[in-house]
Amino acid sequence: MAGGDIAAGARITATKASGERRLRPYLMFIWPALIVSSALIVFPWIFTIWMSLQDWHIGSAAKFVWFDNYTNLATNRRFLEAVGHTLYFTVLAVFLPMLLGTWAALVFHKKFRGRGFYRTLFIMPMMATPVAVSLIWTMMFHPQLGVLNYLLSLVGLPPSQWVFSPGTVIPSLILVEIWLWTPFCMIIVLGGLASLPTEPYEAALIDGASQWQMFWKITYPLVLPFLVVALIMRTIDALKAFETIWVICNGGPGTSSETMNVYLYAQAFAYNQVGTASAVVVVFFAIIVALSLVLLWARQKAKWN
Repeated sequence: MAGGDIAAGARITATKASGERRLRPYLMFIWPALIVSSALIVFPWIFTIWMSLQDWHIGSAAKFVWFDNYTNLATNRRFLEAVGHTLYFTVLAVFLPMLLGTWAALVFHKKFRGRGFYRTLFIMPMMATPVAVSLIWTMMFHPQLGVLNYLLSLVGLPPSQWVFSPGTVIPSLILVEIWLWTPFCMIIVLGGLASLPTEPYEAALIDGASQWQMFWKITYPLVLPFLVVALIMRTIDALKAFETIWVICNGGPGTSSETMNVYLYAQAFAYNQVGTASAVVVVFFAIIVALSLVLLWARQKAKWN
């Protein structure tokens, strides 16, 4: 009996030791990471949602109003215009850099003299910070002293008001986005082109296919997953654009270039309406999540060949 008790005790001890070894990675690595992540991500979001349910002006007591902030946003003309500006800005800021970046990738994928130098020159805008880029473009947009109107005069075109006119402010801001983010799209697509096999192109040349046919039937399907990755990243970044808009024109003239991020900033730090600003954050986050899910679904449909 004593021997049996000793053997049973040894088995229990071995089982406990094995369980402790299995739990040790969770206790040492996984659970601490989850706790820190919850403290840094989950709690701020819960607090933001809680603030969005209150009428809270900095300097006065907060008062629960439940969903009044959200219903007010639904009828707030300035907020609805900001949503429209955001979508308009995002569509142009995604489509044009993607189109030009893909074209640049096709050009730089070919072998020619000085290709490395021109590639380096093309991606240099990515090395500058958005604020520094915005300050440079602000000077270029000046109606009297800016270089852009001088270039227009060289080709006989009338001067433009650029960011100083409600009708041209967002297209002018898109010029900055194109200059800043086309190299980013080019690098992603160029990485996809570099990984393509050569056999389909050799077979297409033997069959007498044109350059356009090879691009549409071979290059585009194979590089589509890379295009979708660039589309996802660029869309999320364009939706959150703030620095260029704020530095160049502060959402003006008037509110003609005020996006959701700029409207949020104004509500929080200009008007001190913390409850309204928190409701805008929640709505903005819901829009980003919805678009991200759609784009991720498109990413799953873009199967690798």
